[in-house]
Amino acid sequence: MDLHSRMIRTLSVRLLLAATLLFTSSLCLGQTTEAQWKQARANAQPSTHVLSQGLEYEQQGKWGEALSLYQQALRENPKDQQLRQRRTIARIHFDLDRRYGDQSFLKTIGTTGERKSLEVYAEVLLKIQSYYVDMPDWTEIANYGLASLEIALTNEDFVQKNLPRVSQASIDRSLLALRQSLANYTVSSRQDAYTVAVNTAKLMSEHLGLSATATTYEFVCGAISSLDPYSAFMSSNQYSETMSQIEGNFVGLGVELRTNENDLEIVSVIPKGPAGLGGIRAGDKIVAVDKKMVSQVGSERAADMLRGVNMSFVDLTLIREGAQKSIRLQRRRVEIPSVDMVQLVDKQSRIGYIRLTNFQKTTSRDFDEALWSLHRQGMKALIVDVRGNPGGLLSAAVEVADRFVGAGVIVSTRGRNPLEDYTHRAEMGGTWRVPLTVLVDENSASASEIFAAAIAEHKRGKIVGTQSYGKGSVQGIFSLNVSGGGVRLTTAKFYSPEGNPISQVGVKPDVEVQVAAKPGPAQSDSDASLEMGISVAKRMIQGQSIAGR
Repeated sequence: MDLHSRMIRTLSVRLLLAATLLFTSSLCLGQTTEAQWKQARANAQPSTHVLSQGLEYEQQGKWGEALSLYQQALRENPKDQQLRQRRTIARIHFDLDRRYGDQSFLKTIGTTGERKSLEVYAEVLLKIQSYYVDMPDWTEIANYGLASLEIALTNEDFVQKNLPRVSQASIDRSLLALRQSLANYTVSSRQDAYTVAVNTAKLMSEHLGLSATATTYEFVCGAISSLDPYSAFMSSNQYSETMSQIEGNFVGLGVELRTNENDLEIVSVIPKGPAGLGGIRAGDKIVAVDKKMVSQVGSERAADMLRGVNMSFVDLTLIREGAQKSIRLQRRRVEIPSVDMVQLVDKQSRIGYIRLTNFQKTTSRDFDEALWSLHRQGMKALIVDVRGNPGGLLSAAVEVADRFVGAGVIVSTRGRNPLEDYTHRAEMGGTWRVPLTVLVDENSASASEIFAAAIAEHKRGKIVGTQSYGKGSVQGIFSLNVSGGGVRLTTAKFYSPEGNPISQVGVKPDVEVQVAAKPGPAQSDSDASLEMGISVAKRMIQGQSIAGR
């Protein structure tokens, strides 16, 4: 079915709601019997046990862990429909938990009236129609809104906040009435999707006393969830934090975390941040946040709990070298260094090393300072490490690549909106000619891949490590006029200088390195990719010397 046909097709909400019921009653944790769980586990692929493990996480309410598991598995099996379905369920639950643990969102629910909340939904639908990379499927958008609401009505936090004295039997009767009232409605346009939300909010208010605002925001979040894994609704706090990160600062503790099942492992610490000044060290494991165990609330939610308003306090319980330690830290604004490490990793061969943790507004300035610092130390070759770098600003990636690419295309973007079609070319008059090696891994994504692909296809350097993530899409950040929050929408896909898609492909290294564990920073005891990068850089220096004779 082509996009135009898909756009104009209509579907009875009888079928739409039947799909939603299947979506929520036979697959969702809150509605699934033990026999169904056993059957689902029995049907899981024995070769990977991904579905079986994911269902175990779901049964324990560990939606963040389940979502991460399904997302990782889908990178290897992108067409697996079971995995896609489980990821969708997990994401709705995960997003719901995050919303109802976010004070700014709860304030929005409590202070926004029905008319204003419907204005938010109308604005979100219009932004999807105007900017989203693919033609919207309005039937699916309405479907996800209904699914999000039904799942919310099984969520303890949602019910406690919005329906504290309403029985499950009353909720079930109201859902049945909703299905009957929408039985013959069709969804084929943006207005139809909007009308479904209006009618649902009215009925749930009449039958349950559920605030129209709470209902409508489930449609808002469901609409965004229906698009792709990278589009998202942002509360006012999340929107402010995102914009701060783009600027190069945020309110927090100043740590890089790795989420484990029962703890938050400190990977690195910003020295002048609250954590660094408070004595937190890499390798520490946070097991409780404000006296709530990570194992109970889930690692993703615990990580969210570290965030908060400027100058507020958070109590942490740590495990360090087997001993438990309690510490209280004050959140404050922290400058994020996108250039995390600058040094000569091989002083004899004069091989420079720069680690880029993200791409933000200050990256090109900080990168220039790092280059000149290494140049003054006599740098003869350079290693740029973007392992674990999740991306950031496309413009920052282009600017860093422009330091090395003399001429030609760096990256091109293509979207449904012609304003998203753009070709970024090298513009700097002079470039650094130093031999270049780029380290990548499976967590190098988005802007990191733009940089690595430009270096690889212009034959400007060697790529070393493991195949990158494969996130070939561009997101735009849009503020919402009413709620103070925002939405992140995928607006375009990007392509390498030779026109190759990055999505689900990634950047393949010239020199592949087998790593037994997650690669660490340069100072780790064993770092196979860095060691190989140094070896490649030495050969490049030698080759340059021979060519110069």
